[in-house]
Amino acid sequence: MFIQIVQGRAVNPAGIDEEFDRWLTEVQPGAEGWRGSTSGTTADGEFIAIVRFESADAARRNSQRPEQDAWWRRAAQHLADVAFHDSSRVHTYKEGGSDDAGFVQVIQGHSSDMERMAELARTGEEDLAQRAPHILGMTVAEHADRPGDFTQTVYFSSEEEARRWERDNPPESNETFVEAFSLMSDLRYFDLREPRLVSAK
Repeated sequence: MFIQIVQGRAVNPAGIDEEFDRWLTEVQPGAEGWRGSTSGTTADGEFIAIVRFESADAARRNSQRPEQDAWWRRAAQHLADVAFHDSSRVHTYKEGGSDDAGFVQVIQGHSSDMERMAELARTGEEDLAQRAPHILGMTVAEHADRPGDFTQTVYFSSEEEARRWERDNPPESNETFVEAFSLMSDLRYFDLREPRLVSAK
């Protein structure tokens, strides 16, 4: 899997939503290798989109299409302070993204040891599946532009279930959580309470 991340301040949230709807009808049919996208705007106006492709080549071919360029020129008018991140190194939990999520939390930060973080995630998968069935999927994309930076996208059945689990399972209650958080810094959270979730048919 290859992930492209697009983010910025939404100066016109309704406008960027309309453009993503337009992309699905006018541009997506020709986007070979596109697997799905998760996008939304936080309560304080931060927009973020996590777009999944089957490969970096597929993403590059889509970016080079004239219709994609024309679409982006329209969409970019609704955003400020835009940033892009590409990731060819993606870790997944369960099926990765889930269109059944009622709440999505995106976490960005930096890790001093991405390999150890990935190892901790792999060894804890079975336990997490048993203890947190409300986590429907997850992706962790390592940013190619700055080693150690990452975007983690967590798909929850609902925000209520996510918050309850957080209260009942604070990081200090689990050795794996303690170690994982010790490897992360500069964390930023994007809560998408009305996520736009679309996958390839």
